[in-house]
Amino acid sequence: MTDKNNNGREQDKQRSEQLVHELVQKITLEPGNSEAYYELATVLVDLNSYAQAEELLMKALGLFQAQPKVVERLHYGLGNVYYAAQDYGKAIAEFDQLSQDLKAAGYLMVAQSYMGSGDHKRALAFALTALANQPEDPATLQVVAGNLLAVGNMAQAATYYDQLLQLQPTNGAANFDRGLVAMVQGEAYNHYFTLAKQQDPSYFEKGQKRLADIEKFVQTQRHPDKE
Repeated sequence: MTDKNNNGREQDKQRSEQLVHELVQKITLEPGNSEAYYELATVLVDLNSYAQAEELLMKALGLFQAQPKVVERLHYGLGNVYYAAQDYGKAIAEFDQLSQDLKAAGYLMVAQSYMGSGDHKRALAFALTALANQPEDPATLQVVAGNLLAVGNMAQAATYYDQLLQLQPTNGAANFDRGLVAMVQGEAYNHYFTLAKQQDPSYFEKGQKRLADIEKFVQTQRHPDKE
């Protein structure tokens, strides 16, 4: 299994590196093609080459400064670079300046940036704003639910996870987190974990510490005299 995973990662890396080569050639032949810059930055992020992606987009912002819509898309791309690099302050600054065309996507990324930095209350505010613009977007529902779970609002978290699972019943991460909510609320929860283990075994394994912490919390609530 490990060899297969390593081979798969190596093949993905080779494809990405080939794509970088092709996009560099495309930019050389078509220096006015802004989308090629954006696509190249995206591939560089996939390769964890964040500094190169930032440098490329900063250069593109100078080249296309007379085209407002292109500039906005490049700022969105730059925000994604900073988000991937976990530089959440810079990411938020980029997403904050987006206009209406990219505002909903920007709100979601701001929410995820605050979530990444551990500020779940601000993350929730931006996620709810994003959800108002795209009420059936699974990614937005998941961010809203995740932040509600993080701040301990289990009843509302359950509502949003249920909406998400109606749209994506095979979402393993959502099933796992819905199971955590159910556990805290004293509801049946094993079926959520069973589904999560089948659908997203990696997320399930990573969630074991959270599961143990929740179980301990629930036991403490039921038997406060036992430490």
